[in-house]
Amino acid sequence: MIEQVRIVLRNSGLINPEDIDDYISVRGYEALVKCLTESSPEDIIQTVKASGLRGRGGGGFPTGIKWEVTAASESDEKFVICNADEGDPGAFMDRAVLEGDPHSVMEAMTIAGYCIGSSKGIIYIRAEYPLAIERLNTAIAQSYEYGFLGENIFGTDFSFDIELKFGAGAFVCGEETSLIKSVEGKRGEPVVKPPYPAESGLWGKPTLVNNVETYANISPIILNGAQWFRSFGDEKSPGTKVFALAGKVNKVGLVEVPMGTTLRQVIFEVGGGIKNGKEFKAVQTGGPSGGCITSENLDTPITYDNLKAIDSMMGSGGMIVLDEDDCMVNVAKFYLEFSLDESCGKCTPCRIGNTRLWEMLDDITKGRADDNTMEKLEVLCNTIKKSALCGLGQASPNPVLSTMKYFRDEYLEHINDKKCRAGVCKALIDYAINPDKCIGCTLCARNCPVMCIHGEPKKTHVIDQDKCIKCGSCLSSCKFGAVYYS
Repeated sequence: MIEQVRIVLRNSGLINPEDIDDYISVRGYEALVKCLTESSPEDIIQTVKASGLRGRGGGGFPTGIKWEVTAASESDEKFVICNADEGDPGAFMDRAVLEGDPHSVMEAMTIAGYCIGSSKGIIYIRAEYPLAIERLNTAIAQSYEYGFLGENIFGTDFSFDIELKFGAGAFVCGEETSLIKSVEGKRGEPVVKPPYPAESGLWGKPTLVNNVETYANISPIILNGAQWFRSFGDEKSPGTKVFALAGKVNKVGLVEVPMGTTLRQVIFEVGGGIKNGKEFKAVQTGGPSGGCITSENLDTPITYDNLKAIDSMMGSGGMIVLDEDDCMVNVAKFYLEFSLDESCGKCTPCRIGNTRLWEMLDDITKGRADDNTMEKLEVLCNTIKKSALCGLGQASPNPVLSTMKYFRDEYLEHINDKKCRAGVCKALIDYAINPDKCIGCTLCARNCPVMCIHGEPKKTHVIDQDKCIKCGSCLSSCKFGAVYYS
């Protein structure tokens, strides 16, 4: 039985997040004291590099290298930004950390500021996280009161301030250059890289951008050492990863496991398996930018490289489990619709290309597609991946490509047979009543919102197909299994 290892979530639920003394009692701010009084910025950066910590926001870029490049950039002013703009459907890792352990992020940002030569930190957080914002404001005020923020921290010549910047919930602002534009008060749109933010970011100054989970790993690494951190996880992906386990699984919620844990262990051991004894169908990792992973890859160890090799990605850590009742064409359509709605609209491949993709998927789910649709889908997906401006746009076709690859038979069934085996695509299903099972209880007729079911009490009922809106209320209300769909 795989056991969870709590590094990022070490204090969440165990301390009072609104009491700085509680944080101090669990070695809080000890790492900051150690850094400012015993270590040089170069030594700290080398420790972070040696730990192998990779950015937990999605791309998995080595954190120590990002710190090193930012530190080496010469400027009269630098910035440290925490990306707390968590926008993936079903993801709530950053929210849990900020609500349960805000000081861990602030302490790490202060350490990062010392390392790169910055005196200004900004936490870019979704305005839809009111509790996290409230607790961050409390934590910031307490840190100033205790001297962990402000001028000449611990009597040194290092000063550091942190402020909050509220985001409006734009998914694209999870991309670092879009986030920086938003902080500047401009429209949140990505810019072409290079130059990278480490060289020219906020206001054209060198800027370090890491997400909440990345920062939450810093203090334990400083206190326990790089090799301690490497004792968890995989050689190329050390440490742990927090996942928001959701969907058709018995135990939903946050889990933190060592990198290298298999998908099967997370879903069937930590998550307790599939709900209602249903059959596992797929797991979506990486949110709208990721892909669907099938049962044949359930024993894949979870690392950045392994997930990429099976056409998915780590992302920020969303993990949504799907069962036999899910239609994979509809799943791809759902994620693409999210990406389409959240597109900043700056580049044509994302703005127009994804619109055309969605229209083709809509045609498939409504029985309007033809034999050429699959080829068109694949060509357009690959075009968008190659030509979209930012990583979010480039990854937006991933759910379509992965479901086409692993569930091609479902696509062909929708196109050729005009059927949806999961009964999700309403245009492709017909509800009917089995006369051998119907006892004429009238329950289905009484629950039908358009009154299209006819029949006398204690006699077989019939559905008027011309009036049926395919809402499924008859199926859910029938207690005798007489209603079915085909």
